[in-house]
Amino acid sequence: MKFTEDCIARHMRPITGSAIREIFKLLGKPGMISFAGGNPSNAALEPEVISELAVEVLQKYGTTLLQYGATEGFAPFIESAGEFLKETGVQAGPGELLPVQGGSQAWDLLLKAVIEPGDVILAEDPTFLGALQAMHIYNAKVVPIATDENGAIPEDVEEKIRAWKPKLMYIIPTFQNPSGVTLSLERRKKLAELANRYGVLLAEDDPYRDLRYSGEALPAIKSFDEEGWVVYMSSFSKYVSPGMRLGAAVANPVLLRKMTIGKQSADVHSPLITQAIVDAYLRKGLMPGHLRRICGDYKKQLDAMLAGFRFFPEGSKHTVPEGGLFVWATLPEGLDAKELLPRAVENNVAYVPGTFFYVNGEHENTLRLNFSNATIPEIESGMRKLGEALKA
Repeated sequence: MKFTEDCIARHMRPITGSAIREIFKLLGKPGMISFAGGNPSNAALEPEVISELAVEVLQKYGTTLLQYGATEGFAPFIESAGEFLKETGVQAGPGELLPVQGGSQAWDLLLKAVIEPGDVILAEDPTFLGALQAMHIYNAKVVPIATDENGAIPEDVEEKIRAWKPKLMYIIPTFQNPSGVTLSLERRKKLAELANRYGVLLAEDDPYRDLRYSGEALPAIKSFDEEGWVVYMSSFSKYVSPGMRLGAAVANPVLLRKMTIGKQSADVHSPLITQAIVDAYLRKGLMPGHLRRICGDYKKQLDAMLAGFRFFPEGSKHTVPEGGLFVWATLPEGLDAKELLPRAVENNVAYVPGTFFYVNGEHENTLRLNFSNATIPEIESGMRKLGEALKA
């Protein structure tokens, strides 16, 4: 008997791979300039530092780091990660912080712990397509919430809460992926208040927070959480290394215990050696200087990209983020960024069409641009080439 798609679980059959991963297949062409990814710059990674720390922690802890460990995590890392997060206003008490393999695992574990098929999740529109994919895998009903230049609109959130009775809402408050927009202070307070008043879990996905190039840092939504309805999801992927797959989830102890049990069956625990390396990185005080350096570099790359919008079709608009890795562009009505992508690829430049980030796939005239993976000369050349492709 031949194995066919019918052998796959029904809820997985309509799930497709990430649109970004599909676009990556187009990027092998020589001379291609990619604005399609979301990786930190290779220049922001520190292999020599990580190598030295790996030797140091192995000498210090020995076989402890090579054995099985507790799902709850490596105690020194839990302590240092908790201290690091205090800068956001997040206070993680005993049993409230779980090391995870990046923010994506935190989101998956939260969905696993609380979502039943058919449960409603509110999500910013547009939002991170990887998070959308996970919601669909867990058979959730995803309802979009309106956003503007200050992030999710609380009035629309409250209206959707009353109408849909959601189990959960998903918010990227700082330098949002894909828009680059930051949720204002007043809205952070209001969303925390709505979550607590209506008893709706709020997942705060905050992987870009410390990549700030201008403006004032804002406290996390979690810092305004009074009764444990906000789950804070942080990651070291954009700061230290995405390949090390390490982040932290902060939640109330009841919920975090169930997320921990879910993690036990998924991967037993996050790698102890990775936790030990990042713990040493934090304790040695390496993070502040590293962030200053990479933020200085990213600011120059962002400025080069913003200057390049002069090549875009007349009537185009774009966000002006204060940090993060992305700029969001809106083309004049009638232009379809998905249809124009092959033309851009022919011109040796790539991006992600914005329609993939919308809950219902609308707004074909939008696109997401990443600036962290291209040099300034590549950004200048790529924006000119992209403008030519969009106007051809």
